[in-house]
Amino acid sequence: MSDEPITTFKGAEIDVSWDQRLCIHIGECGKAADDLFVGDREPWCVPDSTDKARVREVVERCPSGSLSYRDKRGTAEPAPAENRLMVAYNGPYYLTGDLDIVGVGEDMPGVRRRAALCRCGASKNKPFCDNSHADIHFEDPGAVGQEGTGLSDAGGTLSIKAMPDGPLKLQGNVTIMAATGRPAWQGDNVALCRCGASADKPFCDGSHLGVGFKSD
Repeated sequence: MSDEPITTFKGAEIDVSWDQRLCIHIGECGKAADDLFVGDREPWCVPDSTDKARVREVVERCPSGSLSYRDKRGTAEPAPAENRLMVAYNGPYYLTGDLDIVGVGEDMPGVRRRAALCRCGASKNKPFCDNSHADIHFEDPGAVGQEGTGLSDAGGTLSIKAMPDGPLKLQGNVTIMAATGRPAWQGDNVALCRCGASADKPFCDGSHLGVGFKSD
């Protein structure tokens, strides 16, 4: 593995980048039914093994933002028309949309469109998930009880701010999906638990104060 956090795989028409700081090995890339990503091959990714449209499609399956692309015309991944957050079963928050994660620089281009954020409180790479939920046996099935105030629009920039020793504050249009895939909550302002202790998951109920949650 390279000492550099981002590896770029060059193609004739499109380049693919992999950010190892964000990868949680879900496997959407390697299980795609083509030769774009092959685990035991060097290089692992060969953009010219398929057409440019297929490269875009497979890269956009990556739920963590670890994979991103840019074609030779300088075109990056467009923002989806709708901002969505899925509460994973015993796992992280998966976000897609026009994402502005406050404090994250231009060196992580993939998380402008897709991100996996910690909700168990144990990640060593906060606010991002690093699979620590499995190590601590975090359990929450991802049900969502509240419905929110509704949406005036589906898209636009979604600001995500990890509050110091506190919740994730989301501002902007967003639909929260239960782990079952059900669109459950819709609104434009919400605070979500990231300490793992809320009794009203995925929403913050102030439990981070009682458990002494530290974001650093």
